[in-house]
Amino acid sequence: MESKAILRYARVSARKARLVADLVRGMDVPDAIETLSFTRKKSAPMVRKLIESAVANAEHSAEKNKTDLDIDDLFVKTIYVDAGPTLRRFRPRAQGRATQILKQTSHITVVLGTR
Repeated sequence: MESKAILRYARVSARKARLVADLVRGMDVPDAIETLSFTRKKSAPMVRKLIESAVANAEHSAEKNKTDLDIDDLFVKTIYVDAGPTLRRFRPRAQGRATQILKQTSHITVVLGTR
């Protein structure tokens, strides 16, 4: 059984979010949540909440299909981070110039499976 959750337009660059995604790829769900609770990166709470959402989606689909589901059997089957649209902002600079500030976003996808 698989369950999926997607976080779109997260205000963190894809490169930085991939560091956290690589930490939990292939881990059991309880271990992944515990690891993310103590990881000091901006995207760690986002990924933890996303994994918890995927667990809730798995519980809902198991209840809907009237099947048994043990959360301890779930693991992070796939997790990947794609780049989202970039917000372009401008900052004033010396002599009437302006420079562009790029605020990057990302889309994070988590798929949980059972062992």
